[in-house]
Amino acid sequence: MVRSRSLPFGKNFKFSEFQTLIADSFTIFWGDWLELRTKLVQIISSGLISPLIYILAFGFGLGSSIKPGSGLSGDYNNYLEFILPGMVALSSMTVSFVGTTFSICGDRLFTKNFEELLLVPVHPLALHIGKMLAGVMRGLMTSLGVILVALVFTRNWNFLNPLFLLILVLSCAVFAGLGVIVGLNVKSLESVGLYNNFIIIPMSFLGATFFDPATLPTALKFVVYLLPLTYASIGLRAAACLPLSQFPWYCLPILLVMAIALSLWGAYVFSHQQD
Repeated sequence: MVRSRSLPFGKNFKFSEFQTLIADSFTIFWGDWLELRTKLVQIISSGLISPLIYILAFGFGLGSSIKPGSGLSGDYNNYLEFILPGMVALSSMTVSFVGTTFSICGDRLFTKNFEELLLVPVHPLALHIGKMLAGVMRGLMTSLGVILVALVFTRNWNFLNPLFLLILVLSCAVFAGLGVIVGLNVKSLESVGLYNNFIIIPMSFLGATFFDPATLPTALKFVVYLLPLTYASIGLRAAACLPLSQFPWYCLPILLVMAIALSLWGAYVFSHQQD
């Protein structure tokens, strides 16, 4: 079946339709939320496993041999304090992407109820935003669990300041948006594993979660600064540990532009989806 709808952008899309677009987006999100709320404990607990392992292995294990200030920008009491914001970023990426991808892939390939969604008379952009918001909610639920762990170990209440939470939401939006696009294109669950192995896992270690990218050689900096996780990690670390005067404000527009670009791309894919 080919979804026969107008393009997600162009002459057919007027600003007067913005309110309807938002309402439709939340309607799509609400359908996913009704399912998500029955799995809150499962989602939060499963998403906490990897960050906790990293915190134990790198924060307490490797971190004991790394002196604060040795190649780390800013004033940190220990390496654990340095990597905790990165663990929040890592959690937001993994759960937002993987959860969204598997949700859409399962609806398309197994339950076979995805065609019903494509027949709903709403704009393709609303479909993408609604699914993306569900991914954002998944990422936030797990990330807030990591934040609680960070508060226990650091007593740093900056993990709850509005700037930190804004960057966290943008990070979840970027990776949930990417998860929507991948979920719409994969042909099997094995393909999801390939995306995870070649995109998410490498980004987990190269996205400035465990190191300060400012210390890298120029060639490696170019690669690292192409990754959205880098801006999430840098922004979250600065919001949690640095004074406002040192905050890298460029992280906000970069993450926002990425989220918008992925939304437009996802809406285009929805408008041409075949299932």
